[in-house]
Amino acid sequence: MATPDKLALAFQQFDKANEQDPNTENLNGKAYPKELLYASRMTEKLNDFAPNASEALQLTARCQHICRWEIPRNSYEMNRAGYLKWRQDLKKFHAEKAASILEEVGYEKETIDKVAFLLEKKQLKKNEDTQTLEDVICLVFLEHYFEPFASDHEEAKVIDILQKTWRKMSEAGHEAALKLPLSKNSLDLVSKALAG
Repeated sequence: MATPDKLALAFQQFDKANEQDPNTENLNGKAYPKELLYASRMTEKLNDFAPNASEALQLTARCQHICRWEIPRNSYEMNRAGYLKWRQDLKKFHAEKAASILEEVGYEKETIDKVAFLLEKKQLKKNEDTQTLEDVICLVFLEHYFEPFASDHEEAKVIDILQKTWRKMSEAGHEAALKLPLSKNSLDLVSKALAG
């Protein structure tokens, strides 16, 4: 069993890697490296949604997008096949990055393999930790990234994305999503998506 110190050290190393992100996001008038902010939102949401999450799941939530900027979306064809290939390659890339940090910190192979399994989203709907991770990813998207996404895309596309997001979530995820502090516009879009 790993110590809380080891978990804190892994978080520190993940954050150090994500601090290198050249892309920034503004929050309350301050610019943050994009993936660093995303990682802390993932941890926050996991703690709120699943306070008794396993150590492997806590680690995975923190490194879910680790160094994502190193493989930009536009380095693949801008079509569905290109998107799917990018997503698959990212999962492997994140798993490798996370594994090297976790080895350095002193985690055993079993935990490292579990984190890789979760990062690759294996057995969604069947594995409890994979499902919890997916719920947290969807909740973070809805709370922090949905509004800007919706304002940049046509309503039909936004509704389609919402329906796909909803299908990936569990009942507990749906309940948590409906309690998020969304704007009236976002809630209207969610209602339309669910009615469809």
